[in-house]
Amino acid sequence: MKKMFFLALSLLLISSGLMAQEDIKKDLGTAKKALAAFTLDQANNKPKLTEAKEAIDRVMNTDAGKASGAAWQMKGEIYNEIASQIIQVRQLNFGTMDALPKADNPAADAFVAFKKAMEMAVKSFEKKDALKGVQLAQSNLSNMGIFQYEDQEYAKAYECFKDVIEAHDILKANAEKSSLDVEADYQNQMYISGLAALNAAMKPEAKMFFEKLYAMKFDKPVVYEAMYQLKADEDINEAYKFLEEGRKRYPEDVSILFALINHNLKTGKLDELLTELKEAIAKEPDNVSLYSVLGNVYDQLYQKSDEAGDKAKSEEYFNEALNYYGKATEKDPKYVDAIYSIGALYYNRAALLTKQMNALSDDYSKEGLKKYEELKTRIFAEFDKALPYFQRAEALDPNDVNTLIALKEIFARENKLDISSEFKTRLETVQNGGKNATPYFKN
Repeated sequence: MKKMFFLALSLLLISSGLMAQEDIKKDLGTAKKALAAFTLDQANNKPKLTEAKEAIDRVMNTDAGKASGAAWQMKGEIYNEIASQIIQVRQLNFGTMDALPKADNPAADAFVAFKKAMEMAVKSFEKKDALKGVQLAQSNLSNMGIFQYEDQEYAKAYECFKDVIEAHDILKANAEKSSLDVEADYQNQMYISGLAALNAAMKPEAKMFFEKLYAMKFDKPVVYEAMYQLKADEDINEAYKFLEEGRKRYPEDVSILFALINHNLKTGKLDELLTELKEAIAKEPDNVSLYSVLGNVYDQLYQKSDEAGDKAKSEEYFNEALNYYGKATEKDPKYVDAIYSIGALYYNRAALLTKQMNALSDDYSKEGLKKYEELKTRIFAEFDKALPYFQRAEALDPNDVNTLIALKEIFARENKLDISSEFKTRLETVQNGGKNATPYFKN
């Protein structure tokens, strides 16, 4: 009885296997016929491409399909055609995306399929067909990568771009022509692959390409910026050397200049920033943010000089800060950062004077009391100068925490407690995650 049962089970398994093989063969035939029909009349047979994709997807969802070189070759041809059609829509505005089968990254999928077909090729014509597929895929990978990069899908773009290089290596190993046969084209492909990886925050991948480009002295200033970015987390001082080197090689390049400015802002090198920011302003005189940043550098130098007791320098730096913040607002009367910064400049000077006044609080001599009153008058004068700028800043951005704090404090000092209370409420709204729908002050 047991023998009969096992015999029946074996027959059932054989029968199921044969049925599965027949289904795969049928789907493979359907995919081939549908692709051929689409190729003959692409304008009127768009649904056939979807039919071909659905059939080959069914095949590739089986173990037998995955073990078939012919199935991988067919998948490569179908997915490569999907990629070609997407490129036609994007480049020529021919047809629509809605009419095409949905595929996440068809050029990359096609390339993988052709590689699998090559691995499984037994006969010479099978390998030749797979290599032809790799050649066709290489062009599509390049175009699809460019579209994905433009769409800011950087990880997908990287996958396509690095596959272009891998396709080149496969083709060269088999004495076939590649789109990267010219050395300059090969190097440029490495460059855009590195850029895509960098923008996708794929640091190890970006590092691999940019280290090679740096070693070969590839003629693009971005290589030095990229090396700085990739090394900064390890050792910012060592990373800075790449910016210095890039600056020497490309002294007129604005992007490296801005990278140097950002580095020196991060590391607090104020004296270097003065020179670099003025140079940047000379190159980009309409860049409002540069004036504001330079004003902020002078603002920091003013505060340091004042704390060090160098009154002459502190006054000089204060005036320069005011000058550059003012230039920013001249360029853009609604540039809120600079408007707020002018208010903060006066406010902070009042705060520094308050420290001096508090130091005299226990001095009841005639001279001490006189100095105390003089400082008190100056302090209120500085707050009065700051107020209009904070009011303008609040009118432009009613949800900036620093502006709301400043207004609350100034009105409290002026004994206008109802207005101070209003700004206290507005401040709490923002701090609790809410938004003030309208500003208190109007432009």
